[in-house]
Amino acid sequence: MELYHGSNVEVRSPRLLRDQRALDFGSGFYTTSDLRQASSWARRTARLRGKGRPCVTVYEVDESSFDDLRVLRFNEPDEAWLSFVAKNRRSESIPGDWDVVVGPVANDQTMPTLLLFIDGFLTADRTIELLMPQKLKDQFVFKTVEALRRLRCIEVISV
Repeated sequence: MELYHGSNVEVRSPRLLRDQRALDFGSGFYTTSDLRQASSWARRTARLRGKGRPCVTVYEVDESSFDDLRVLRFNEPDEAWLSFVAKNRRSESIPGDWDVVVGPVANDQTMPTLLLFIDGFLTADRTIELLMPQKLKDQFVFKTVEALRRLRCIEVISV
């Protein structure tokens, strides 16, 4: 399987960085199987940081290599996924020690709805109902060095 990481710099050898932002699945190295989503991340990162160039680093990973890792997988935007994302976005402590977390990504179109849920204005059921038509892309978040070892860089694409 190919995974993509969009940034303002090439990331041929991914590392875990201490990130101060509250992201969907907490700290880790974020990738997606959708090149268009990674390209969007790359352009946004380059614009926000005001330096570098938007590029997508392409990795190959054998999904069967996850068999000996602790993987948390959300197959759809359900109540468990919503709770997990909301807790991470609020920087709350979440029990569990995962190597990889996989699931839908809360993107720019979904953030207003998610924020309404996080702020208590929407119920979980109504939030999920509103998110379903969004055709959410996926994200694979590598949270440990052991998990990162499964990625093999194959190329970098300018976007």
